[in-house]
Amino acid sequence: MKNQTLWAALAVSAAMTAGSVSAQEMSFFRIGTGGTAGTYYPIGGLLANAISSPPGSRACEEGGSCGVPGLVASALSANGSVANINAIAGGTLESGFSQSDVATWAFTGTGIWDGKEPVESLRAIANLYPESIHLVASADSGIASVADLKGKRVSMDEPGSGTLVDARIILEGYGLSESDVKAEFLKPDQAADRMRDGAMDAFFFVGGYPAGAIAELSSQHDVTIVPISCDEAPSICETYGFFASDTIPGGTYEGTADDVNTLSVGAQWITSADQPEELIYGITKALWNDNTRKQLDAGHAKGKAITKDTALNGIGIPLHPGAERFYKEAGLLTE
Repeated sequence: MKNQTLWAALAVSAAMTAGSVSAQEMSFFRIGTGGTAGTYYPIGGLLANAISSPPGSRACEEGGSCGVPGLVASALSANGSVANINAIAGGTLESGFSQSDVATWAFTGTGIWDGKEPVESLRAIANLYPESIHLVASADSGIASVADLKGKRVSMDEPGSGTLVDARIILEGYGLSESDVKAEFLKPDQAADRMRDGAMDAFFFVGGYPAGAIAELSSQHDVTIVPISCDEAPSICETYGFFASDTIPGGTYEGTADDVNTLSVGAQWITSADQPEELIYGITKALWNDNTRKQLDAGHAKGKAITKDTALNGIGIPLHPGAERFYKEAGLLTE
């Protein structure tokens, strides 16, 4: 009799749980990132976890997820900024990461978007962190400056990436063009593999440090992180105001004891104006929840740089109305 009562109680409990889960509508939200060896992908995974709260999850106040109720978010490996913008514009991604420069060009139809249809539906959720421009050279190559790339085998990153855009700008700033180098177009992990095999002299990568592919390479192969600065190439910063001076601290990568001067652009989380205001409001609120702060601090070295105080820095496209509502409520944006 006791067993029958227990089973009856369990059945009622299961039915109630199933009812509450089915009553809560499930929705999906994709975040386009970059290659798995870069910084976008792990950061995307952290943010996807932070904003997700699948049906049946424990409530935030009870120690459960503080994401958007019913939302299942996922980080997808992609080709980076340009590809993510095109996918958002085409409706195959709900959101993605982009360099600040590329997002601004796409929205305004300028820069690399000159002559193309502007992506006027682009909207910002948040500025995340500075993306440092890495120029990694094999120590055997003798490359100590961008000018030394002439005639060398250089990977510019893959088509559709913001890195490729910036690599071309930097070469131009130092008086070189793509035709002056033996250009290849590989993801950073593929370029690192080629360097290990002695088949690549240098490669560009734009992303938060430490980048996984470069950290792994530097532990197995002698490399040089080549400095890039507007003191040496003033036309870069005169022409392109979105670049900021940056420093890769000594010790970030094995064999690089001293700080290295470089440039950076902002990594931003973008979406479409077509996404519902309430959804993006909930996502922005979950992003800046105290529980998310703990996940970001513990999850990746660049996570500590993602702060509410810098959430609006360098944004050159309109905020999504849902994000804008949150920032106004939080006192970060005035009416």
